[in-house]
Amino acid sequence: MEEFKKILIPTDGSEYTREAIQKGLSLAKLIGAKVTAIYVMDQSAFAAIPPDSLMNDLHGLLQNEGEEAVAHVKEMGDEMGVEVATKILEGSPAHAIVEEAKEHDLIVMGTLGRTGLGRLLLGSVAERVMRHAPCPVMLIRIKEK
Repeated sequence: MEEFKKILIPTDGSEYTREAIQKGLSLAKLIGAKVTAIYVMDQSAFAAIPPDSLMNDLHGLLQNEGEEAVAHVKEMGDEMGVEVATKILEGSPAHAIVEEAKEHDLIVMGTLGRTGLGRLLLGSVAERVMRHAPCPVMLIRIKEK
C-alpha cells in the first residue's frame, strides 16, 4: 500500500475550495502527512494586457489574493495540528499543479463537476490535473451555490 506523506492542496481562494481544503487537511491529520498549499497565478489573465503599470497592479492583486488563499489553508492546518507549507506559483494552473505534484504523494482538490457546455467552454483544471498528475488525485465535488 502506498503511503501518503506529502499532500498537495491547490486553492484558488474561493469558497468552492474550502470543502476540499478541509477534507485534505483532515486526511493529512489522520495519516500524519505534511501538506503544501499552492495558489497559481494564472498568466493567461495577462495575455491581452500590454506590459505597463496596469499589469503590475494586476500582478500585485493576484499576488495578494494568493497570499491570502494559502494563509487561510495554513491557519486551518495550524488549528488542526497539521504542518502546512505554502507556495505561490505563476503559470497555467493545471501545468503548475502537475509540476509541483512531482514532489508529492497525493493531490486533494475541489471540482465543480460541470458537464456539457459549461465544461466544454470553461475547461476543467481538475480534469487536466487528473489526466497528467504523477501521483493519485482525490477530487472533492463541490456543489455550486
